[in-house]
Amino acid sequence: MSSLRTLVFYATPEHPCSYLDDRLATTMFVDPKAKIDDALYTRLSQLGFRRSGHHYYKPRCVGCNACIPVRVPVDKFQPSRSQKRTWKRNLDLNVIEKPATFNQEHFALYQRYINERHHDGDMYPPTLDQYESFLMEARDKTSFVEFRSEKGLLSVAVMDRTLDGLSAIYTYFAPEESQRALGVYGILWQIEAAKRLGLPYLYLGYWIRGCGKMSYKTKYRPIEVLLRDNWISL
Repeated sequence: MSSLRTLVFYATPEHPCSYLDDRLATTMFVDPKAKIDDALYTRLSQLGFRRSGHHYYKPRCVGCNACIPVRVPVDKFQPSRSQKRTWKRNLDLNVIEKPATFNQEHFALYQRYINERHHDGDMYPPTLDQYESFLMEARDKTSFVEFRSEKGLLSVAVMDRTLDGLSAIYTYFAPEESQRALGVYGILWQIEAAKRLGLPYLYLGYWIRGCGKMSYKTKYRPIEVLLRDNWISL
């Protein structure tokens, strides 16, 4: 099994940034052949790495530190009035946690979500190969959490469990159910799930100042940000 000291890291060539116009990005990632156990995955998360399929990565861009890792200390979390309303609005949903196995209903919802919400992004068009490499190449402790109403499947939240928290990998939902704010509810549910499991954190990935798509992450307060290798509470 690999350790932090023995890991080999690679870097991609510079490529157009997916979040900030007119900037180039470089991604550092762990050797895909490395065996990452729960302890090492936890440490990588603490250092600001994220998982996408079999890849563990972190932005490392020349002259830019815009991507800031964030996490919610769940025992200290205080929902806003809007978040409380969202929680109550979705109490009718049935929540089912499932292992990471392919489900055609999940994939159909993912396609609808990407087609309608992210048709201008680098995940469009949503293909089966892309979906499988992104979400189905999972860990033993990856869960697909279904949120269902009488209408059927409304949302899926994909999350990993580490030794010190849950990591929110991705959430997709029925675009026509915008009044439910299912993306917000998915995060609120994962915060509560971490509490129930006795885990201190929910890792939310990267917050980027000036990027509207990432602005929602700092609405979960208090939030901790990783700056110069130290987690600091906002």
